[in-house]
Amino acid sequence: MEKNKMFEEYPDVVTFEDVCKMLSLSRNTVYTLLRKRIIKCKKVGRVYRIPKKSVIEYLEMT
Repeated sequence: MEKNKMFEEYPDVVTFEDVCKMLSLSRNTVYTLLRKRIIKCKKVGRVYRIPKKSVIEYLEMT
C-alpha cells in the first residue's frame, strides 16, 4: 500500500497522538523521535504540530 494513501484520513498537520496511532509507537518513542528531530515538527507552546509529510519521510528512511 502506498504510504500517502495509508494516511489519507489524517490532516496535513497532525498531532502527537496522531503520530502515535499512525506509526503504532509508544508515547516515549514518539517523544524521542521528535526531540531528536528525526521526525520534523514545530512546537507551539507545549503542543507539537507535525506535518504529515514528515511522518511519511520518516517511514521512507526506515
